[in-house]
Amino acid sequence: MRASSESPRFARNRAYASAGVDVPLANRVKGIIAQQIRATYRPEVLGSGFFGSMFQFKGYDEPILVSSVDGVGTKLRIASLLGKHDTVGIDIVNHCVNDILCCGAEPLFFLDYIAMGKLRPEQVEAIISGIARACREVGCSLIGGETAEMPGMYPEQDYDLVGFIVGVVEKRCVVDGSSIVSGDVILGLPSSGLHTNGYSLVRKVFGIEANPSCLDKFYPELGKSLGEELLQVHQCYYPQLKPALPLVKGIAHITGGGLEGNIPRILPQGLAARLHKDSWHVPPIFKLVQKAGGIEEAEMYPVFNMGVGMTVVCSPQQVASIASVLPEARTIGEIIKAVDEDRVAIE
Repeated sequence: MRASSESPRFARNRAYASAGVDVPLANRVKGIIAQQIRATYRPEVLGSGFFGSMFQFKGYDEPILVSSVDGVGTKLRIASLLGKHDTVGIDIVNHCVNDILCCGAEPLFFLDYIAMGKLRPEQVEAIISGIARACREVGCSLIGGETAEMPGMYPEQDYDLVGFIVGVVEKRCVVDGSSIVSGDVILGLPSSGLHTNGYSLVRKVFGIEANPSCLDKFYPELGKSLGEELLQVHQCYYPQLKPALPLVKGIAHITGGGLEGNIPRILPQGLAARLHKDSWHVPPIFKLVQKAGGIEEAEMYPVFNMGVGMTVVCSPQQVASIASVLPEARTIGEIIKAVDEDRVAIE
């Protein structure tokens, strides 16, 4: 299924190669990554490599399919500047898995789309190795994808990466926030850093485009270079949250928009969230960004996760049980009745 941007029947067309598209090279790349892809297959995978990939669906009473699509954003620029591409492959899978986890879904299969100005086999192989590794870790099959060589659309060293995921949850087990009431508790799970959001601001703050060498600077408070910190992998919460799913009422993945933009997505009308910002640890990278950019603290919360990658809402009676399964979880707030249009108050 993975192919170049045009039909293989032009493979021997020298004019096409002169236009910047190398079909024979694309076919060799497919062979390189085939083994990695097959290593992710669940028993339900019937085949891939056709015009569509097949997945046999079985074993559920009232299955609800949950799907999501997302990209890695301008974090890809950091990967390109540092020449390290496997971690963004992990990022895109973990991001998508977390999104469907918010509905209580188990990941079934994943597809990727890579578009680049110039096909570089070692680059594609590194990206796919990260995707395959992340898929294996959550039992998700990588069943298809597309690698498009698009000269003129992207600079040769740059690319875009998008992921598509499908998962499933029994209808009776759907987590949708509908049972959340005032007085419920909000638990926060720590992030591993910026995850995949806010990189346009970060790149501007540090002047990365004008001075890429700043990525090599070591920061004692980070314990690593800026580049290493910025490529920290987006945390996947599925393995640790899965056992706790029967105990939770709502889950919010804290991505673009931060806590303020994502928690309201799971709240019934008339309810709001009150968060206590001193109740969790804010990793040094956020303070470093704030200081370097001269950014007001209030401006940081709508952009970054600020150290909380996932929030879980539960009844007060379930906090101890969930904490026994999720020892890293911290109580960071509570559900209250909304008094105005603001659905999240950070105090």
